[in-house]
Amino acid sequence: MGVTGSVGKRLAPRVTELAPGLTTSFVREALRRAIAGVGPLPPAAAAADKQLAEQHGDVDRAVHEVIENHVRYAGAQGLVTNIGGVVTAALTIPTNITGLALIQCRMIAGIAHLRGYDLEDPRVRNAILTCLLGRDTVDTLVKKKKLPAPPMALATAPAHDPDLDRIISAEVASDLITKVAGKRLAVVVGRRVPVVGGIVGMGVDGYATWRIGRYADGELLPRAPR
Repeated sequence: MGVTGSVGKRLAPRVTELAPGLTTSFVREALRRAIAGVGPLPPAAAAADKQLAEQHGDVDRAVHEVIENHVRYAGAQGLVTNIGGVVTAALTIPTNITGLALIQCRMIAGIAHLRGYDLEDPRVRNAILTCLLGRDTVDTLVKKKKLPAPPMALATAPAHDPDLDRIISAEVASDLITKVAGKRLAVVVGRRVPVVGGIVGMGVDGYATWRIGRYADGELLPRAPR
């Protein structure tokens, strides 16, 4: 875990007061807008289908392009900030965090769509949000029995468990709060060397998005031939 991440976890309880809009309802609204389309970004499924057409029906290559596109979006700080402002209820929440969450949700949703999952299925939506947490966090939560299973198993569960909606949303909200704390620290440090801070910020956001995309790629295996 990096310095900002470790400090973020220690500051997270205080950041709850600074970012009251980061709630479970915010998490679900962010996911809904990521799937439906928001600002300059069209719906996740439509964007994924466009990539599939450009790759002449090759699903794996389309998934790769979806990931690469969203890594570029994540690195474009202006776009991320603009997207974040669409769903940020509390001005104290860094728009970069909310925008990045939206972009990553949209990326995962696009991968899920290409692999044959129904984005309207609440089990699939829970899987998308769980992917957002990343492999290490998911493995820890499963080991501690705070989550019943990793994303693939959640998406293909025999039935939808409404109680799981609340649990996953709460974990994602907590994870975002930790990122808020880390981002606030990075902003303070970056102000001393603004150009370097901006370059580092773009690199960190892009790399984090790539890792989550790779995790979703490995978890959300094909459901049926397209």
